[in-house]
Amino acid sequence: MIAELKQAGKEYRAGDQTIVALQPTTLQLHEGELLLIIGPSGSGKTTLLSLLGCVIYPSYGDLWVDGQHVNKLNERALAKLRLNSIGFVFQNFNLLAPLTAEANVMMPLQLQGVSQSEARDRTEKALQTVGMTDRRKNLPSQLSGGQQQRIAIARALVTNPKLVLCDEPTASLDKDSINIVMQELRTLADNGKSVAVVTHDPRLKPFAHRIVEVDNGAVKEVSGFNE
Repeated sequence: MIAELKQAGKEYRAGDQTIVALQPTTLQLHEGELLLIIGPSGSGKTTLLSLLGCVIYPSYGDLWVDGQHVNKLNERALAKLRLNSIGFVFQNFNLLAPLTAEANVMMPLQLQGVSQSEARDRTEKALQTVGMTDRRKNLPSQLSGGQQQRIAIARALVTNPKLVLCDEPTASLDKDSINIVMQELRTLADNGKSVAVVTHDPRLKPFAHRIVEVDNGAVKEVSGFNE
């Protein structure tokens, strides 16, 4: 088990009102599975992903990620946990425009203080994993949407995180690129990573080992696919 929520939820205050973004949720994420978190816009699925990604604290309940009790971590410890244990993949890729694909992938290792030679080796392996070594010197503007997302996946992988979190990773892609990117993520899960993908697109269901639906802040587990 890589992450676990125990009756964890999130609320926000807006004047005299309390907005419940995520109702009390109990959920586990395991090695070797792709968990699909599906639901309409505004349902609370991104809040759930933000909790798992240690971007926000739960308002109540408990959260563990990679063996650490997130509730008890200060901001600095939380940032360290994100850097070392979690890889993020975003809808809009979030690649740095002035940097080559290779430099984008290497960036997290530089933040970790990894030596230049080791960083080059690990970047090479990450690019190989997503089949993008031939595009290493290209700028993001020279890559298609699908290629940019594969570079973003390589960047998420280069630190060898236990948990890979993806927020609408296929929303900006065409059908062929969706299949390629989702197959990459499924392969990562099959090889031992814990992968969670937030989406509103039911076409992604066949790639999942397990699926939860989020509606109005409530999380419900549904039947898995390809188990």
